[in-house]
Amino acid sequence: MWYVSTRGMAPRVNFEGALFSGYASDGGLFMPEELPQLGIETLHQWSALSYPSLVKELCTLFIGPELIPKEVLNDLIDRAFSRFRHREVVHLSRLRNGLNVLELWHGATYAFKDLSLCCTAQFLQYFLEKKEKHITVVVGTSGDTGSAAIESVQGAKNIDIIVLLPKGHCTKIQELQMTTVLRENVHVFGVEGNSDELDEPIKAVFADVAFVKKHNLMSLNSINWARVLVQMAHHFFAYFRCAPSLDTCPLPPVEVVVPTGAAGNLAAGCIAQKMGLPIRLVAAVNHNDIIHRTVQQGDFSLSAAIEPTLASAMDIQVPYNMERIFWLLSGSDSQGTRTLMEQFERTQSMSLPKELHSKLSGAMTSESMSDEAITWTMSRCWEENQYLLCPHSAVAVGYHYQQTDRQQPSFPRCCLAPASAAKFPEAVLAAGLTPETPAEILALELKETRCTPMRKGDDWTLMLRDTIESLGWQQRGHFLNAPK
Repeated sequence: MWYVSTRGMAPRVNFEGALFSGYASDGGLFMPEELPQLGIETLHQWSALSYPSLVKELCTLFIGPELIPKEVLNDLIDRAFSRFRHREVVHLSRLRNGLNVLELWHGATYAFKDLSLCCTAQFLQYFLEKKEKHITVVVGTSGDTGSAAIESVQGAKNIDIIVLLPKGHCTKIQELQMTTVLRENVHVFGVEGNSDELDEPIKAVFADVAFVKKHNLMSLNSINWARVLVQMAHHFFAYFRCAPSLDTCPLPPVEVVVPTGAAGNLAAGCIAQKMGLPIRLVAAVNHNDIIHRTVQQGDFSLSAAIEPTLASAMDIQVPYNMERIFWLLSGSDSQGTRTLMEQFERTQSMSLPKELHSKLSGAMTSESMSDEAITWTMSRCWEENQYLLCPHSAVAVGYHYQQTDRQQPSFPRCCLAPASAAKFPEAVLAAGLTPETPAEILALELKETRCTPMRKGDDWTLMLRDTIESLGWQQRGHFLNAPK
């Protein structure tokens, strides 16, 4: 399996190359050169599989046994999911009036990113140990990515991780999940800015190709193909658990509602669709609605500013995985995708060509939810089911309530739940409900913290480069002092 850049100007790479690269050298994102097509027989076979088994089947298709032998791959995935709290790893809650909520948050940090990052970290360590190599991972986070990335690699001898978090823009619990990890290979910075602003120094550092190569830098944001690959399993699992029957031809559709920020889960769903999974996608966003405007009007342009919302992990202006979706739906048109994305980067505004917009609105619909709609949905779900939603999950469930209240005839529907309500007590209180906080989250309050400030007026890019340089010196010192 080969991977190509969405912008068509970078050499193609295998899975290992895509895993370690993040962005391609031409600024694009890696995508499979060809997508395997799954027939009805394969879907029938997969329909009885557990979530971990679906991940294994998908990874086998996209990685290849010449890179990771199948038995080894299966062991890595089992190891990745070994610390999840639920025996199924993910769990479908069937609630009143056809509401299906797929809980993706049973990992260590109570968020869906544990699923893909635990696997990605296992793949990284497999290749690093084979080559006796060290890398430095740089992550910008809007809330959950940072803690899940730290959890997946903390203590690893061949990986250092640097995380930039937006001070005051994620919840206290999200922040503590990052700042209380005092392992030697974990380095956390609190940035006086939002999640889009903290991406700028990261982009600047990664634009220096020689620097990236010298220090073996990589990113674990959802630009990384391995994360999108694992997230495809959400859609297959949702489909198989919610489809009424697989005995009809054609197979019945299922609507999958995806609360989305950077559009990684959405891109995963589009790829699953293209492979033959009969799902209809709904992109559910908060008030920061660039994806909603793109789907509805073809308007891929920045708003004047990010508006902080209760669904803070989705407070994103630049949903970079939309580039993967544009490329996929344009029939792998790299030149067209490059032109569109370069225009967007230059002007922060771009209108989709009519044909591409038509294909996008054919692949998915969308909805935008206000904070008022989020708290109303959380409150209603509790009243009807005694079930607490996090504000991001409420964005998806709010769409479900809209449709059922209008008594619209619809297919079976599954709402993806990306995080536990336990991480968002402020939003639970705003909905007039009582937070339920697990003991391990309460214990974070008592732990020592470590976080280096990046203040307004500081040169964030220089601070990041200096940190990477000093880690490089430390690694060279370890190498020189290692027993021969």
